[in-house]
Amino acid sequence: MSMLPGSITTARNILITASGHIPIFSIGTTSRCPTLEVMRLPKDFKQTGVAALAALATSVTPVPVGVPDLETLAQLLFFSGGVTRSKKYPGGEVFFRAAACTGALYEIELYVVCADLPGLDAGVYHFGVAEFGLRQLRRGDYRHVLADATANEPSITGAPLIIICTGTYWRNAWKYRSRTYRHFGWDNGTILANLLAVSSARGLPARVVCGFADAEVNRLIGLDTKREVAFSLLSIGTGSSPPPAPANVEPLELPVVSYSKTEVDYPPMRQMHEASSLVSPEEVASWRREISPGKLGVKKNAGIALRPLSNAGVSRDAIEQVILRRGSTRKFSQDGHR
Repeated sequence: MSMLPGSITTARNILITASGHIPIFSIGTTSRCPTLEVMRLPKDFKQTGVAALAALATSVTPVPVGVPDLETLAQLLFFSGGVTRSKKYPGGEVFFRAAACTGALYEIELYVVCADLPGLDAGVYHFGVAEFGLRQLRRGDYRHVLADATANEPSITGAPLIIICTGTYWRNAWKYRSRTYRHFGWDNGTILANLLAVSSARGLPARVVCGFADAEVNRLIGLDTKREVAFSLLSIGTGSSPPPAPANVEPLELPVVSYSKTEVDYPPMRQMHEASSLVSPEEVASWRREISPGKLGVKKNAGIALRPLSNAGVSRDAIEQVILRRGSTRKFSQDGHR
């Protein structure tokens, strides 16, 4: 079947209207905790000026004090999950974010767990994309919960800031059904790539952690795991030790805005996630030992030598420019090395 230019987008908008689904978000609302006060994040953060290739190569000298401030956190969140542009279609306005996502459906949510940072009190926060702000879910330092959940993963135990990435099933599944779980990996990956690059440009060490006791992390941020699950953690910064764990992590009972009038259940998504979940810190530690290079039989060799480009052939565009230009868009540059 042939389709006229723009007909795919039109058909997509018809599907959205019929489903009653909120495809991106309505400005001024959020899917999580709409009753909580929003703390707006600054947008006038300084550009790093670090070339994208240098940031990707992690060739930036770490800063002496590895504790990010509020401005740095805002910059990290903007260049990973922030809205960078919008476009009007017959079915409504679509808001595109800094990291590309399947179908521009943006099913990955971001949560912040931190110690006291310059400009931000210790707490557990949800990042509201529409408002570009934070909503505090818990007051106080809860990083030890994540240290325990990861079996004291070194990068987590010493990090003043940890970002939790979650996947919301229905936000992607209304269109892609059970394939959504595959998309969690893809779409979380683009966000993590931007977070790692901007962290590097700011001179902050960052590490992706995928092994953790799922239930502990889900409980910390109050998820309904039939709808949303923790998928990965990112530790940012160094030099901070977490406090003793709280005596008890009380359940969060906060209202959540539904994405649609009705939802369709696709059990294979949850089954895949549950099959790969870890249930305790002890199992996390065992899993980590099993995936060590020695256990996986990774062979050391000389590798393949690559011929580096001359300085004249290397782009000096800053990481921020590259992310904004590239972003979540179907427009690709025709320039480059052939």
